[in-house]
Amino acid sequence: MDAKTCLQKLQYVGVLAFATVDGLGNPQLRNISAIHYEPDTMYFFTAKGKNFCRELLADGRVQILGYTKYKEMIRLSAKAVPVAEESQEQWIDTIFNEQPYLYNVYPDNTRHMAGIVFQITNAEIEYFNLGVNPIFRESYTIGNRNITPKGYYITDACIGCGSCLKNCPQRCISQGEKYKIIQEHCLHCGNCYETCPAGAIVRRD
Repeated sequence: MDAKTCLQKLQYVGVLAFATVDGLGNPQLRNISAIHYEPDTMYFFTAKGKNFCRELLADGRVQILGYTKYKEMIRLSAKAVPVAEESQEQWIDTIFNEQPYLYNVYPDNTRHMAGIVFQITNAEIEYFNLGVNPIFRESYTIGNRNITPKGYYITDACIGCGSCLKNCPQRCISQGEKYKIIQEHCLHCGNCYETCPAGAIVRRD
């Protein structure tokens, strides 16, 4: 798995959930399908008059979520920016040609009058597969984006009692003088953190 494959999987999903925050700090969520994919970039269309557009222009931060039929969750955390003005027409036409239903929504030249295309070139991608045993998760990036540490890890305060392993639903903790969490199979459920008698487990965030 890698960032390019995650973008391909999102393309197969088709309709993605886009989350932003409005001017009052309220979460906002909408489904978007007017999307074009390049190997390391995502372009999407919306109307200039929509709240969605205003939220993106004001802040730009967005989370995008797709869920495949194979129980794979793919989430992008990114900042969306408008495509350069001189390239807007090109990308609007590209998206409309790939999504012909949009011509019914914005016929004739109304798509160029009403629409705007944003692009995402820097993003953190979280891949989480619940359809395999053990579960699998990993993070990737596109562009100049850093991976945000999440989950839990076991410190040197570990006394080797095995309570964490006993209470782990995925058995993703390896034994040793100091136990260790196998991060790619961790649910981030927090059972180990809650049940460790030595307080040796730390939440990364």
